[in-house]
Amino acid sequence: MLSLPNILTLSRILAVPILLFLLWPGVVEGSHQPKPIDYALAFGLYCLMGITDYFDGYVARSRGIVSRLGAFLDPIADKIMIAAVILLLVFTRDITGYHVIAALMILLREIIVSGLREFLATLQVSMPVTQLAKWKTTFQLVAFGALILAGALPALAWIKTVGLISLWGAAVLTLITGWDYLRVGLKHMD
Repeated sequence: MLSLPNILTLSRILAVPILLFLLWPGVVEGSHQPKPIDYALAFGLYCLMGITDYFDGYVARSRGIVSRLGAFLDPIADKIMIAAVILLLVFTRDITGYHVIAALMILLREIIVSGLREFLATLQVSMPVTQLAKWKTTFQLVAFGALILAGALPALAWIKTVGLISLWGAAVLTLITGWDYLRVGLKHMD
């Protein structure tokens, strides 16, 4: 149960409240923006969370210690992290205007695919992660990492541009992979 991969996954879940605390706007100061140092600390933690996401799966597969708990927790940890970051970046206005549409597409796809996976699990049908879905995840991680880093380095506007372009790239891949998963799922519905 408490293998190294599972501990890494659990650490990612436990890090989400810390990430949220770091990105939470200065309520006392009445500001809607965290300070650059808060963004910098949040970026470091976000990177660490991304690294643990990679290593929990790598260690589990390479050591042959893939567990049901890990298979259950890993996608949950990913979705908790992504949902929390999306909501907070919209709240802090790091994602604004029509870019919110891309963020919502990502969030809604995560919810739909999770529900679909849960439904198909009751039918004992698995939906393996596709290579395109892995690219989608990569674009998401880059997008949100860049948007957090942009808050730490506001003078470098190109970082936010990279984040927003990656956000839209992730949103497009979200639609494609979401439709692929939905097509597979619809075959098993009456």
